[in-house]
Amino acid sequence: MIDTGEAATVDQASWWRRASGGREVVQVALPLVVSSLSWTVMTFIDRVLLFQLSGDAMAAAFSAGVVWFLVVCLPLGICTYTSTFISQYFGADQHQRIGPAMWQGVWSAVLFTPLALAAIPLAPAVFRLAQHEPAIVAMELTYFQIICLAAPAMWISQAFSSFYSGRGRTSVVMWIDTAGAAVNLVLDYFWIFGNGGFPQLGVAGAAWATVVAMWLKIFVYLVLVLQRRHRRRFSTWTGARLDVALFNRMFYFGGPSGVQMLLDVIGFTSFILIIGRLGPLASQATSMVFSVSTVAFMPVWGLSLAVTILVGQRLGEDRDDLAARVTWTSYAIALSYMALTSALFVFAPNLFLFGFVSGEMSAADQAAVRALAVVLLRFIAAYNFFDATFMIFVSAIKGAGDTAYVLRVSLVMAAALVSVSWLGVEVLRLGVLGCWTLITIWVWTLGLIFLRRFRQGKWRSMRVIEPAAPGLASVDQAAQPASDAASA
Repeated sequence: MIDTGEAATVDQASWWRRASGGREVVQVALPLVVSSLSWTVMTFIDRVLLFQLSGDAMAAAFSAGVVWFLVVCLPLGICTYTSTFISQYFGADQHQRIGPAMWQGVWSAVLFTPLALAAIPLAPAVFRLAQHEPAIVAMELTYFQIICLAAPAMWISQAFSSFYSGRGRTSVVMWIDTAGAAVNLVLDYFWIFGNGGFPQLGVAGAAWATVVAMWLKIFVYLVLVLQRRHRRRFSTWTGARLDVALFNRMFYFGGPSGVQMLLDVIGFTSFILIIGRLGPLASQATSMVFSVSTVAFMPVWGLSLAVTILVGQRLGEDRDDLAARVTWTSYAIALSYMALTSALFVFAPNLFLFGFVSGEMSAADQAAVRALAVVLLRFIAAYNFFDATFMIFVSAIKGAGDTAYVLRVSLVMAAALVSVSWLGVEVLRLGVLGCWTLITIWVWTLGLIFLRRFRQGKWRSMRVIEPAAPGLASVDQAAQPASDAASA
């Protein structure tokens, strides 16, 4: 973190060296990008390995993974928002509040654990609604019911990781996530195909590998955050109790953020399930392309996490000018990256599709799936810039606490995507290309909405942390502009 005095001395420096400039963004964002890519590479290789078993296995794991993320994303959004509290506390030099904030995220994860367990017996009824082929439904159920056991670990590790990411120590998160992905991939090799004397488990092996890797991360984080120096400076042990006021504050601001993530995933999940009703060709090509598109999406997602952290730190310092600068700096980086990936999707699609080879599909079927996937990659290229716009600017205003607006927009846009996808398939008979046109327009609209909200500047006076000593501000006061809350 750069203090205000240092910021003033480098304000007129180059784009790279100035406060909230390129260097600072890259230092915080690059490890988060690597962390995001580690998850991307892990899931991508999962799909490639499963596709070697069969195209149906890949499509089943993808569909089940999306539905699983639908279950976990609301708690995940709340636990992820822990980093916003920590970043603002860090910027405001309220270090003793960092440990308690981290643990409220952990308590949130514990609270939602029954949700993940309840999803297991409900899964058969849910997947039958998609009207997929029976063999695919059986694999979807297997993958989903096993991977639900990883959900609590995912939430808890996200809360623990916020202790580091919220303070800008993102390299720690990078190494832990990378190690977890490596463990997952090694277990994939043994458990999917039955290597090393293990039975061949197929999609079940891929799911169990994820479960084991996720829970191992919890152990690593516990060892790190409970180090003596962290216990003394950040209250990482004494802050483990449930702090009702802080817990409520986190739900007040983090709840809309989690619901926003849930609604976005509902929209995408509905789209994927509706596409599955167009037949195996459309389903497999869509699954393949969305798997590939994470190469573009996840690094910018990692960058957007850095935006939330840096905006939070700057607002904790009461430097909304630097918060705005860090957002525009990050946006420039995101657009540059999206320009490169979009060009590759259009002009070199086989660079991303080469690994999808199935031993159970005929050459003609594989060629048909690949040909459709090449076309669908062009749709990804068409909305990449607007996807980056959405991720960067929604992260900036969430870093300030403008989550109520985010929730309102998400309610409308998620309902719109579900509605138009169903109308496109069931009423208008648009086919796969028509449906992809609709989702492209949907992403364009989202990007423009949040760009406009950021430029309005209402986020500049918002904070999520208490303005004075702990316990002196209510949730309602924290939701007010900073000047009003301070006077209160």
